[in-house]
Amino acid sequence: MAFDAACSLIETILTGDARRLLVADLANARDFRSALERLRDSMRSHAWRVGTQSIALGRFVKEFDADTRRDGFHVLNDWDGKSDRVNEDTIPVDVLNYLIALRGSQAPDAVALAILVDYYFANLLALCCLRIWDDGDADGHLDRVDALLQMLQGPDGSGQRFAADADTLILIATSHFEVVEVGYEKLLARVRTLHRVHQRNIAIGHAVSMGSHLRFGFEATYGRDTVVMRDDNVADYPWLCFALMTVMRDYADAPDERLVEAMVNGLSSDPRAFIGQAPASLSSAEADRSTFANLFAAHRDGLLDAFDRFRPRDDAYSPLSFFFNFSHNVLKGTVVDALLRGQAWDVSFNDLLTSFPIDDETSQRKTSLATTLMGYARRSPDRIRGRLMPVIVYDPSTGREAFTAALRKLRS
Repeated sequence: MAFDAACSLIETILTGDARRLLVADLANARDFRSALERLRDSMRSHAWRVGTQSIALGRFVKEFDADTRRDGFHVLNDWDGKSDRVNEDTIPVDVLNYLIALRGSQAPDAVALAILVDYYFANLLALCCLRIWDDGDADGHLDRVDALLQMLQGPDGSGQRFAADADTLILIATSHFEVVEVGYEKLLARVRTLHRVHQRNIAIGHAVSMGSHLRFGFEATYGRDTVVMRDDNVADYPWLCFALMTVMRDYADAPDERLVEAMVNGLSSDPRAFIGQAPASLSSAEADRSTFANLFAAHRDGLLDAFDRFRPRDDAYSPLSFFFNFSHNVLKGTVVDALLRGQAWDVSFNDLLTSFPIDDETSQRKTSLATTLMGYARRSPDRIRGRLMPVIVYDPSTGREAFTAALRKLRS
């Protein structure tokens, strides 16, 4: 199915009152379990009925998912680390099943139903983001998905915020554990063909999220061993290098504090890999690394002064204090909490990647979400290196330690 045709099908449900009618019908069930089971049938079949209209999405979902798996990514399905396989159900259905177990006996919750419907479509839009290069104008296709994302998160939806733009959905779509990491190099080559604005958006998200991801790995997975971390992230380092180079290039053209914040986050996990001797994990990214290193050297003194403004504090939210294993787990955890409370979060994944806008109310909301996610992670820890550890952490003290160590290496 053509990309535009797939987007048009999604748009029929995101437009107007279609979702409100759908949720109102589900909420008439005798209990929450019955409503969720009906919703699950639609999610599994990708067939939706709104009033007298039937909308079948299964054909394009099957085609897009098969093509994306051939590229090396399981966008719709998560990895089960305990059974060492890809889950049979999609991520939204997994979350729905979890909600049945915890709230199935309650009365139908229209807010939670609306959030689940929106989460399903957010995942479909993430899948579409990896197919923008299939036919026609990739930049135009990404803009089309972005328009659908804004529609999804607009006044006709649940109020749940997922991501600021479609560029970020590419990050979320590919932040799953993949046994065979064959897709990342091909995807990076494709991203380089996009318009510079899209490259910038993708770079900012990847710089911060990969900084958080590798800081988590350094502390938890790799026992503070940088060499082991480099060797185990041969797919991540070229992506982070591209992100840093792109952010640095744009900063050199027009300095901006958001670019400074993204840069210090990206460098925080392993600064010497990008300004010192290149590790083997960057052997394929020498052009990006050289460009970044040369531009960084030219702007070094001003950047080091600018970096210091983003030192993590106890009284304000900082993405440098946020550590996690995979970006999509952060979003999934946010949705799960919203479903359990029956109240949407107006804090998106992108909001957790920046301290901007800097005001007390916004900072408190972001800190509240980050610490809430850490609470869930602490109650359901993963076993890492023989120890039970949370996979999402918000800790300003550890953030300051990582920041201080990175600045020391950059200054030396």
